[in-house]
Amino acid sequence: MAAELTAHELIAKHRPTLDQALEAIRTRAYWSPHPEHPKAYGENGSLDAAAGKAAFDALLGTRLDLGQPGTDDWVGGEVSPYGIELGVEYPHADLDVLLPAMRAGQKAWRDAGAEIRAVVCLEILKRISDRTHEFAHAVMHTSGQAFMMAFQAGGPHAQDRGLEAVAYAYVEQVRTPDTAEWTKPQGKRDPLAMTKQFTPVPRGIGLVIGCNTFPTWNGYPGLFASLATGNAVLVKPHPRAVLPLALTVQVARQVLTEAGFDPNLVALAVERPGEGIAKTLATRPEIRIIDYTGSTEFGDWLEANARQAQVYTEKAGVNTVLVQSTADYKGMLSNLAFSLSLYSGQMCTTPQNLVIPRDGIRTDQGPKTFDEVTADLAKAVDGLLGDDARANALLGAIVNPDVKARLEAAAGLGEVALASREITNPEFPGAVVRTPVIVKLDGAKPDAEAAYMSECFGPVSFAVAVDSVNDAVELLRRTIREKGAMTVGAYTTDEDVEQAVQEVCLEEAAQLSLNLTGGVYVNQTAAFSDFHGSGGNPAANAALCDGAFVANRFRVVEVRREA
Repeated sequence: MAAELTAHELIAKHRPTLDQALEAIRTRAYWSPHPEHPKAYGENGSLDAAAGKAAFDALLGTRLDLGQPGTDDWVGGEVSPYGIELGVEYPHADLDVLLPAMRAGQKAWRDAGAEIRAVVCLEILKRISDRTHEFAHAVMHTSGQAFMMAFQAGGPHAQDRGLEAVAYAYVEQVRTPDTAEWTKPQGKRDPLAMTKQFTPVPRGIGLVIGCNTFPTWNGYPGLFASLATGNAVLVKPHPRAVLPLALTVQVARQVLTEAGFDPNLVALAVERPGEGIAKTLATRPEIRIIDYTGSTEFGDWLEANARQAQVYTEKAGVNTVLVQSTADYKGMLSNLAFSLSLYSGQMCTTPQNLVIPRDGIRTDQGPKTFDEVTADLAKAVDGLLGDDARANALLGAIVNPDVKARLEAAAGLGEVALASREITNPEFPGAVVRTPVIVKLDGAKPDAEAAYMSECFGPVSFAVAVDSVNDAVELLRRTIREKGAMTVGAYTTDEDVEQAVQEVCLEEAAQLSLNLTGGVYVNQTAAFSDFHGSGGNPAANAALCDGAFVANRFRVVEVRREA
C-alpha cells in the first residue's frame, strides 16, 4: 500500500508544533497545543461533545478488531466504576506470532530518522486529540474519574505528556550529528582522515504496562518515548482499563499504515481473566524496555527480574505535607481540601500525611492548635463537598474494591477527624462514591507508625501530630528516604523552616510545592514545565519527562570509513 501521508506533508504540518515543544521544555514556560475546554472541539475534524459521546456509545458491545497478527481469541469484561458493562472485546495475542511481526517493521522505522518518527508521533497525537471527547468517556468509564477530569487529564494533559516525551526523544537523538569528518594531523606525514556516520538504533520492543487510574496520562510518556526513539511498542493495559489504550493503539496503527510504515510497530496485548501476562511479557527476550505504573511489589519484581530490559517504574509512595505556619489560613485549608478530594484521592500525587506540630501552628488568624487545624480542615472538606452534584464532579467513583476496603478500614486506625460519607450519583446509581476520611494519629506512638509509614491509596489522609517542627522535618526526610514521595508540600512563613524542608527535598530528591493557597495544587503537574516524580527516591526510578527518561531507549551506533 502506498503511503497516504508523505514525509514532506508530515513535516510541514507538525514541525512548527515540534519546534514549540522544544522551546517549551527549554524555557519551562506554560504552553499547550491541546485545548482544555470541551467547547474548543467540534471544528477542523475534531469531535464535539455530542459526536464524542455518540462515538463512545457506538463502541459499547462491539469487537475492536485491530488487524493484528497472531490473534487467537477475543477477551473483554470491563465494567465501569459507574456501574455499566462496556461489553467491548479485544484481540488476545499469540505472542510467538505477534512479537516477531512487531520486530519486522523496526528497520524501516529506524532508518526513517528522528524527525520523521517525531512528526508521525505528532500525527498520532493530533488524531487522538480530535477524538478527545470520545476518549474522555473511555477514560471516565474505566478509571472512575469524573467526566471533566477524565476529559482534561485523560485528554489534553495526557496528550501534552506524550508530546513532551517526543520532544525529549528528538533532542537526545539529534544531539549527535548524523555524520562527521574527522582529521588528525600527523606532522610531516599525511593526516589521518575518517568519515564517520552515527545512527540512533532502537533497543527492541518496548512494553507499556498500563494502570487502572490514569491509563492515558501514565501510559503516553513511555509509549511515545519508545516509539519516537525507533522502538516498536506493545501496550499491555490494566484489565479494568483497556479501552482508552486500545483506542490509542488503533489510532497509532492507522497513522503508521498511512505514513508507509508497518502498523505492527504498535500493538495491544490483552489478557484473559486471571492470566497475568505481565510477568510473562516482561521477561521475554524481545522486550527491551518496560514502562510500568502501579504497586511497589510488582515494580520491585520488574526491576529485579526483567534483567534484559531497561525498566522505568512509578510505584507507591507516601506523600507528605508539612504544616508549620501560614499567612493565608483560609487559602491553605481550601487548597488542601481540594487536593484531598480530587478524584477521591486516587492519584499518586495526592497528599497522605499532614505532619503538624502538636502545639499547633501560627496563622494570619492567630495561633491554631493541632485539633483546631484538623477540625478546620474537616470543615473545609465538608464545605467543598457539601453539595452532592459538586461532590460527584470532584470525587468521581471509587475505582475498585481494594480502595473501598482501605477507606473503610482507615477509620479504625485512629481518632476520626472527618468521617467518610456515601454519596449517590443520580446519573449512575451503580457508582461507589465516598468522601475522604481524615484520621488523627500521634506520631510518637509506634502503633500509629504502621499506618502513616505505609501508602493508603485512596481518599484517606492522616493528620500526624509531632513534638516539634524539627521532628516534622526529620519525619519528612525519613518518609521520603524509606517510602518515597511523588510530591511534597509545606506551609511555613519561617525562612529557616522553608530552607530546612527544601534541603531535605534536594537531598532526598523529592518535588516540593511551597505555600500553595490558590488554584495550583500539590497533586497536579504541568507538562513541559513540571517534573512528575524525580527518579531519585523509592516512589519512582524515572521522572516524566527528562532526558534520562528517553536517552537510554536507544543507542548510537557508529560506522567509520577512511576518507
